Amino acid sequence: MVKPDIQTNEIIEACLLAGKIMLQSGAETYRVEDTMMRIAASYGIKESDSYVTPTGIIFSAEGAGTTTTKLIRVTKRSTDLTKVAVVNSISRKSSEGKIQLQEAVGQLKEIDSRDMAFPFILQILAAAVASGCFLIMFNGQWNDFIPAVVSGGIGYLSFVSFHRFVPIRFFSEFLASFIIGLLSLLFVRMNWGHELDKIIIGSVMTLVPGLLITNAVRDLMAGDLVSGLSKGAEAVLTSFAIGSGIGFVLTFLS
Repeated sequence: MVKPDIQTNEIIEACLLAGKIMLQSGAETYRVEDTMMRIAASYGIKESDSYVTPTGIIFSAEGAGTTTTKLIRVTKRSTDLTKVAVVNSISRKSSEGKIQLQEAVGQLKEIDSRDMAFPFILQILAAAVASGCFLIMFNGQWNDFIPAVVSGGIGYLSFVSFHRFVPIRFFSEFLASFIIGLLSLLFVRMNWGHELDKIIIGSVMTLVPGLLITNAVRDLMAGDLVSGLSKGAEAVLTSFAIGSGIGFVLTFLS
C-alpha cells in the first residue's frame, strides 16, 4: 500500500480547513466546493473531489500514486461573511501563486481561531435600529418607531443570550419571538404603540433566516439537492419557531 506524501496531506488539510471555515460562516455549498478544489489545484493536485453537506465535508485528492480521502464534521454554523471573504481572498492568492502552502495554512488557522464578528453592543444596536427601519418599510407609523426599536433590540438580545445557555437554535428563536410579541403587546396596551402587527413584523425581521433561505434556493438551483433541502427545512423550522412564539402571545395573552 502506497502512503500519501506529506505535501498531499498538507494540501488536503488546507482545503478542509478552508471549507470548514466557509461552511460554518454561512457560505453556499457550491462556493465551498469550488474554493476547496481551486486551492488543491493551485498547489499541484489537479484531480480532486469534494462532497459538502451542511453538517460535514468529504474531500478526496490524488497524490503519490494513491487517493486520500478525509472527512470533517461541522457542528456549528453561523453567519460571518467576513470570514467567507477572507478565505476567498486566500484562495485567489493561492491560485495566482502569491502565497505558499504553509503560509496559507497558517492564515487559515488564524482565521478559524479568531472572532471576526462585530462587537456585541453594536450588534444589538444594529438589530434595534433595523427593527425600526423595517417598521417604516412595512408602512408603519413613525410614532411606532421607538417601540419597534426597543422590542427588536431586546428580542435580539434575548435570542443571543438564550442561545449561549441553551445551544438549540429553534428554542432560542421561540423565546426571543415570544418576548418580542409580549413587549409589542405591552407597548400597545400602554398607548406607547398603535399598530401591533407592524411593530411585531418589524421587530422579528432580525430573527428571520434570510441568508439561510437564499442559500437553500441557490443550492437547489445549482443541483445540490441534499444541502438545499436540508437548509430549506432548517429555514422552515426557524420560521415555525418565530411564528409559534408570536402566535402564543396573540392567542393566550392578547
